[in-house]
Amino acid sequence: MKKNKIPLLLIAVIISSITNAQTISKTWVADNGDGTYKNPIINADYSDPDAIRVGDDYYLVSSSFNQSPGLPILHSKDLVNWTIIGHALQQQPPIEHFSKVQHGNGVWAPSIRYHNNEFYIYYPDPDFGIYLTKAKNISGPWTEPVLVQAGKGLIDPCPLWDDNGKNYLVHALAGSRAGFKSVILMKELNAAGDKVISDGVLVYDGHEADGTIEGPKIYKRNNYYYIFAPAGGVSTGWQTILRSKNIYGPYERKVVLEQGTTTTNGPHQGAWVQTQTGEDWFIHFQDKDAYGRVVHLEPMKWLNDWPVMGVDNNNNGIGEPVMVFRKPNIGKKYPVITPAESDEFNDSKTGLQWQWHANTKLNWGYCYPFKGVLRFNSVLRPDTAKSLWDIPNILTQKFPAEEFTATAKFLFTPKTNGEKFGLVVLGMSYADIAVTKKADGLYLSYAKCIDAEHGKPETETELTKISSGDLYFQLKVTKDAVCSFSYSSDGKIFTAIAENFKATPGKWIGATMGFFCTRTQVINDAGFAEVDWFRVEK
Repeated sequence: MKKNKIPLLLIAVIISSITNAQTISKTWVADNGDGTYKNPIINADYSDPDAIRVGDDYYLVSSSFNQSPGLPILHSKDLVNWTIIGHALQQQPPIEHFSKVQHGNGVWAPSIRYHNNEFYIYYPDPDFGIYLTKAKNISGPWTEPVLVQAGKGLIDPCPLWDDNGKNYLVHALAGSRAGFKSVILMKELNAAGDKVISDGVLVYDGHEADGTIEGPKIYKRNNYYYIFAPAGGVSTGWQTILRSKNIYGPYERKVVLEQGTTTTNGPHQGAWVQTQTGEDWFIHFQDKDAYGRVVHLEPMKWLNDWPVMGVDNNNNGIGEPVMVFRKPNIGKKYPVITPAESDEFNDSKTGLQWQWHANTKLNWGYCYPFKGVLRFNSVLRPDTAKSLWDIPNILTQKFPAEEFTATAKFLFTPKTNGEKFGLVVLGMSYADIAVTKKADGLYLSYAKCIDAEHGKPETETELTKISSGDLYFQLKVTKDAVCSFSYSSDGKIFTAIAENFKATPGKWIGATMGFFCTRTQVINDAGFAEVDWFRVEK
């Protein structure tokens, strides 16, 4: 009698499911496992976070600027353990505009709300206006973004569906586009929430006490309208609360959270969330330069109808951020979970942590589940590109901690001279290790570009000729974002590049790490690189 055999395809599916299952980060876990957590709860660049609770689930969105897919959505059950579950924007409009690299442009600080059994995300594009995208299910599909109000410099929108039947939208202004800033405007929305139907009313001018006030989030509690808004600058500011019993003011002002004696600078914009058990918490970000804008969680309470965030050690009504605190009481315990970092590339899609430098084109790369690799086609460099800063087909992810090691195993199969594949740390300055095909074979190189943002040229050092494109690249990041690169032919013995590189932030984002594959010649069948895996460890 023949024994039943498991079909090979089923085995492949099982292996793919195992290797792509959610794993716990080896670099940073906020849950201490003893009923407490440590900040940051997400030690990666999820800037301008906004969050809501729907039933027993918490959802968080953040800025994504020019990266694609955009508008990342994260999920948690307890406000401490988070994972990426999707993106609301697969392509960013205007499509052609964002098919070219647009550093620092695109999706700025969004807001997410749940209304009439639908998820609403309002997001600003400082060059085009305020957009709205909606979905019945958090996993999508998300509607094509509609322009709620066109205009330059309209940023940081947040809606309020009032109990008087009217809908409102609060937002700030970007001085770089509007020509002035530090003010908060209130406008009325139509019943559908997809069009502004009134002129803006200036409800707060922060020039005197709250310079660079921005990021307003509006709530209603005990017949007060509250506007939560950071002021004083991203890395040096504080949390201001405005309250009024009239939507258009006048608003009272109170500072409720500041750096104080702590190392948490900023602390910048975020969201008030209430748990199922009635506890209040505040999520915000901290700017950590090359590491980006990481996400913190603060306890919050109400005193005389004013929120107090963090811990008020001197009883002056102004809290300071916490570093370790008890976890929120949500009535249950949930397992540790963290945003994805490593990727075995065994599935039909890459991990959700990966984003391209611009709106994706089909020929840039593919998952190849049969081989368990991510294939990068070499793409012709744009004639206008002065360096990698201008290259759209770069796939990157955020730094996951202050110190970590990332290793990639790959096979480079070029067909023409000038094809290149590399591992890059990208910011306004960048460095990379790469392999290039030349007339007499393959060569390894190390390149860096200081002040790429302003068009400065890249300098490249040829390291050695190699016999095969079957290689490992490794990146080590140590304290103060000091980066070192190395390479190996067997994954065991690595040869380090002598020169270190100090990572720098990008335009409004932290440094990122990832891959590029380019060519210099027009051909009809390009070479490619196949990345077997990318593993991030301590």
